[in-house]
Amino acid sequence: MLEKLPDSIGHALHEVRAGLDQIAFNTIGLRQGMASIRLSSLAFADHAPLPARYTADGEGRSPPLHWTGVPPGALSLALLVEDADSPTPHPLVHAIAVDLPAADGALAEGALSDEDEDVHTGRNSTLRTAWLPPDPPPGHGVHRYAFQIFALGAPHAFSASPGRDELLDALKAHAIASGLLIGTCERPDGSIKIGDAVPSGPVPAG
Repeated sequence: MLEKLPDSIGHALHEVRAGLDQIAFNTIGLRQGMASIRLSSLAFADHAPLPARYTADGEGRSPPLHWTGVPPGALSLALLVEDADSPTPHPLVHAIAVDLPAADGALAEGALSDEDEDVHTGRNSTLRTAWLPPDPPPGHGVHRYAFQIFALGAPHAFSASPGRDELLDALKAHAIASGLLIGTCERPDGSIKIGDAVPSGPVPAG
């Protein structure tokens, strides 16, 4: 999709980025004293490229994730995936999942891509309740995709398909622990990066 955009657009927007300081992990104001959850993936290492199969250049399925270190006081978990380098005022949302069991656990590959009744998904930036595959514009540089998990220490009734604002409000009120994993993606000028670990990310309008 966005691979069809002229390289000139990516270059023109190169310095326009939401920024890591805008992702939920860094903005909910609860960093001090929060417990840490270890979030990882068998598909990619922290700050390493996302394999192409999880981006718009491949099958576009959500990657497998697993987490440990959920604190005893947690009542539920929430997952938020954001593009910290989207040329927008706020990071683009690629996936939201809420009401996950409050225990060490995992999401299988494609769990956010399929219509899985066991996963309560929220709205991404295209207003769909599904995984939005990374699809950055050519020439815009490396995009960092922040996979963030949060433990909520109080009950919260989410709507049928919560958006970013609703989730942030719940996190500000109830988050007691968090974890962060970053995968990268880049679409070079006029071509796709060679290799299986091609990065990529979305940009609505860019």
